Amino acid sequence: QVQLVESGGGLVQAGGSLRLSCAASGRTFSTIRMGWFRQTPGKERKFVAAISWSASSTRYADSVKGRFIISRDNAKNTVYLQMNGLKPEDTAVYYCAVQAADYGPWDSWGQGTQVTVSS
Repeated sequence: QVQLVESGGGLVQAGGSLRLSCAASGRTFSTIRMGWFRQTPGKERKFVAAISWSASSTRYADSVKGRFIISRDNAKNTVYLQMNGLKPEDTAVYYCAVQAADYGPWDSWGQGTQVTVSS
């Protein structure tokens, strides 16, 4: 099991920026990808961004492409989400997750960090 701790959330005005961090510990040797998801009350958790742990290839949801940047520091077992040009619709609880198999599920999750964007 991988333990994940997110940090960096907060309240920002529209157009502002935040950088989220996710520190991983435990069985990190099994990590294939790490990613970010977000969820608002009453809605499904949605994919935001992901990065390959070994190759650093990335992918993004269309809604954040060009505004958010995912990165990672393997030595620190940490993944980041730089969020720029924030919009009110970005308001959500952001979760870090680990994918331990190439075609497997996102099976480890952090506790989440709240991001609130005011208009």
